[in-house]
Amino acid sequence: MTAPTALVIQNFPGGGPRRWGDWLGEAGLGCEVVEAHTGAAVPDTRAARGHAALVVLGGPFMPDDDVRAPWLPAVRALTRQALEDGRPYFGVCLGGQLLAQVAGGEVRAGHGAPEAGSTPLTLLAGATAEDPLFHGLPERVTAIEHHVDAVTALPPEAHWLARSQACPYQAFRVGPAAWGVQFHPEIAAEHLVHWNPGRLARNGFDHADLLARARRDEAAAAEVWRTVAHRFAAVATARGGARRPAP
Repeated sequence: MTAPTALVIQNFPGGGPRRWGDWLGEAGLGCEVVEAHTGAAVPDTRAARGHAALVVLGGPFMPDDDVRAPWLPAVRALTRQALEDGRPYFGVCLGGQLLAQVAGGEVRAGHGAPEAGSTPLTLLAGATAEDPLFHGLPERVTAIEHHVDAVTALPPEAHWLARSQACPYQAFRVGPAAWGVQFHPEIAAEHLVHWNPGRLARNGFDHADLLARARRDEAAAAEVWRTVAHRFAAVATARGGARRPAP
């Protein structure tokens, strides 16, 4: 019997699982990372059933930007399958937007005010009280953001979990075990050192200020998102265990 794993789809060079993968591993869920942006083949739906969960990371694309990211149709197929099978799914930024779109919601490019750096979030108490990942967390938390595109309508019957001042749909759940988030729980404060100051300035942000705020918020934020990662791993291992491809 092999240990359960999450199939992790990486969509651009800087977009690996980082500490999220480490946290999942701490809780017994390994990661098999497919660097789709390099041309690595995305497993088909049959092969994906050998994994206990699906994690789709961020990237500078819309969920249906198939010209610039020709692997996205395969990722959308995996997402639909995960929803149909009840296989746990966690989507970050692009991955969250892709979940919203596949499940019947709406995503718009360049919508609303850009968000970058450590951003205050409000958890919606009524929705999160019994959520497997978000229950019992502080009402006010922070997370790293870096986006200009956004979910503008949630899928029907989605559970809305968190919002920010500039972007309403920061976290949501579809069905029993598929979560999408607009923020980046995998990114630690020190990663902001590598962000492009010129690009940030064009969107109205000061690089030094973003880095200082992220460092200030790091300890509390890491505690929250590590808890969420451990809970996701527990959901995945409880539902999936060590899966094998269907015959």
